[in-house]
Amino acid sequence: MQLSKRLAAELFGTFWLVLGGCGSAVLAANFAGPVHGLGIGFVGVSLAFGLTVLTMAYAIGHISGCHLNPAVSVGLTVAGRFPARELLPYIVAQVVGAVLGAAVLALIASGKPGFELVASGFASNGYGERSPGHYSLAAAFVCEAVMTGFFLFVILGATDKRAPAGFAPIAIGLCLTLIHLVSIPVTNTSVNPARSTGPALFVGGAAVDQLWLFWVAPIIGAVVAGVLYPLIAESRSGNAQKLALD
Repeated sequence: MQLSKRLAAELFGTFWLVLGGCGSAVLAANFAGPVHGLGIGFVGVSLAFGLTVLTMAYAIGHISGCHLNPAVSVGLTVAGRFPARELLPYIVAQVVGAVLGAAVLALIASGKPGFELVASGFASNGYGERSPGHYSLAAAFVCEAVMTGFFLFVILGATDKRAPAGFAPIAIGLCLTLIHLVSIPVTNTSVNPARSTGPALFVGGAAVDQLWLFWVAPIIGAVVAGVLYPLIAESRSGNAQKLALD
């Protein structure tokens, strides 16, 4: 598959991740509607993020590998599953897709009278006062690094040639759901620098000031997993240039 088509798939997929995942948090998490308590809550948001990855993995996994995440692309490169020469173009496509997804979400959310984008937090990530549970910088850093590491570990295992074929998207989507169930109270869950960047650029201020953590910690976690998985699996069957999700 031509690189341009794979980059388009990554852009489209990351757009969907931000629109679907962050959209569930911004539009539906606390929605009361005519019936009190109709909002989906943080459990629903967790499921929404998992579903965005699961659905898009089946849609574009055979095109681009469905990384949708700079940390995943870095981890796959470290593990020998993805060529380093294509890493930067993938990351750029993912970030552009995330920003476009956040832009469409902002347009939709602003259609509600009284909606204040900055005051809402716009599903951005943070630590300290910007953490949903007011967790410290150190706690947020450890959480993001560890959760991303396990996410990448699951991706590498589920897409191993020895793993059952056809089930990788389910395992990966459910893993992301589990990660959100654990870490939404800590950082509002990133484990994805592109996902963090899109909303942060629209919120500005402290959201952008704290954005560094949601690049550094996930990438560190992914690099560690990219080193550990081949050692544990005793295999570097990673000459493939994309995830084998089919």
